Amino acid sequence: MSVFQSEIHRHTSGHRDMHDLTADVARVVTESGIPAGIAHVFVIGSTGVIGTIEFEPGLCRDLPEIFDRLMPPSRDYGHEQAWHDGNGHSHLQATTLGQGMTVPVRDGRPVLGTWQQIFLMECDVRPRDRTVLVTVMG
Repeated sequence: MSVFQSEIHRHTSGHRDMHDLTADVARVVTESGIPAGIAHVFVIGSTGVIGTIEFEPGLCRDLPEIFDRLMPPSRDYGHEQAWHDGNGHSHLQATTLGQGMTVPVRDGRPVLGTWQQIFLMECDVRPRDRTVLVTVMG
């Protein structure tokens, strides 16, 4: 089995900022030279999210909005009471959505649906410099 790793770097503007990483992940898979296997995509940090979505303006507004309704900013979270940093909901949202995902690789490309893109979403209340680690195995 071969293993290849590469990093993708993104600067986020803060809470609700979303980035389409599909082309970047495809580039890493191509660079790996691995024709079949899996690509694992993982954002380093406890308030970032990796997932798939149809990356269009409506859904890019809807997804963070629904999570703000489910887990709104609040001073009542235990994290807020301990740290007073305004991002208790950010940790909860990111934990619910997850920091990583695995995508199949076939014919040297990620296997995704026509309207399925890989995204990074920022849940933290502050801008962040995010590192996304892509590991291709096959």
